[in-house]
Amino acid sequence: MANASRQAAWEFWGTELKRRREDAGLTQEALGQRVFVSGGYIGQFEQAIRKPQLDVAVRIDEVLQSDGFFERMWRKLIDASGFTDYFAATAELEALATKICDSDPVLVPGLLQTGAYSRAVMVATHPFTSDAELDGWVTARLERAEILKSPARPMYWAIIHEHALRTPVGGPDCMAQQLDHVAALAHSRHVLIQVVPYAQGAYAGMAKPMRLMEFEDAPPTFYTEGMFWGQLLDEPAMVKRAQATYDLLRAAALSPEASRSLIESAAESYRTT
Repeated sequence: MANASRQAAWEFWGTELKRRREDAGLTQEALGQRVFVSGGYIGQFEQAIRKPQLDVAVRIDEVLQSDGFFERMWRKLIDASGFTDYFAATAELEALATKICDSDPVLVPGLLQTGAYSRAVMVATHPFTSDAELDGWVTARLERAEILKSPARPMYWAIIHEHALRTPVGGPDCMAQQLDHVAALAHSRHVLIQVVPYAQGAYAGMAKPMRLMEFEDAPPTFYTEGMFWGQLLDEPAMVKRAQATYDLLRAAALSPEASRSLIESAAESYRTT
């Protein structure tokens, strides 16, 4: 499903939500209270500004007695998006973000990945998946990265561990190209990248990847994930704690200039392997 068509489908989802909510005699605030989100979020769902998470869609069906309509349509739209259920809402929000802060203790973050690197990671995780399905996943990931080339691109800050530079994902050629790509983005000043060196030892946020996103007209969010699960949160106290962790992570990392030099040095080492 093309992006424009998917957006039109989300707009239909929102229009139908508004119609059924009003038929039930509920305000946005009243429905929000029953499904454990704010009334403002219900308004953003109805305008297709934000996409709900699956558990919210399920609760909406229960409150509006819509016989699973919103859950079924949600699942169809997520399947068409090319992303796993737990990440799809986060991927949708990327296009709306004014600022994105990523960190990853093991891999180059998705928005910075080349096609070859991304494919190597996916093959390692899903060795029995068909080439056609892998192609779809890789294409979806590369399409996400297009936001970094847009004139309206978000401010993007990524912090990665030196481990991600030294692990030869896809082999030496793949890694040289991947690190060249990251260095080129840093040189263009489209992104700001820092590396946490091995010598740092323990550091804040070392257990799992994390992402913070800020928006023009919506509360900030925090996303983290593990193997086969992910969680998107916008509870203010939790976002504040995540931001504090990211601040500590920045303090543990090399400067952007030193980080770029380390990335370029690592890329060169793969070419001489």
